[in-house]
Amino acid sequence: MAFIWFDTIDAVDWRELSDLYRLAPLGEKSPANLETTFNNSMFKCLVYDDGKLVGAGRVLADGVDCAYICDVALLPAYQGCGLGKKIVAKLVGLSGQHTKIILYAVPGKEPFYRKFGFNRMLTAMAIFANPAQAEAGGYIETTPNPDPQDRRRTL
Repeated sequence: MAFIWFDTIDAVDWRELSDLYRLAPLGEKSPANLETTFNNSMFKCLVYDDGKLVGAGRVLADGVDCAYICDVALLPAYQGCGLGKKIVAKLVGLSGQHTKIILYAVPGKEPFYRKFGFNRMLTAMAIFANPAQAEAGGYIETTPNPDPQDRRRTL
């Protein structure tokens, strides 16, 4: 296969990118939201096969301290052939000048990312718009948040 790689979004069909994420499967991401997120990302990687978008990924970064690799996706027919490794390697390489590179991935993919040197963080935390869905998907474990009023009383 002769893949064509792009690091710009000049010719992206946002609906096609949305379909890629749905089929990967990484969930429903609207074309408009994808256009916003990719425009606000420092690094982008888009892979085409015979004019068809088959893989993508991006990096949110500040240029010095922190780079965050996210939304790495491949069409199912292209998974397992090494293309995902190449996308991640490219994004890691582009982010190499940062003090730390953080990755957000689908639960269960940790062994794949360990091959690149990623380690589980002990202090990473998140607030999700839909915490029940995030918990059901294995992204978070929920614990009751203490009432801020109670904390003030104990100080």
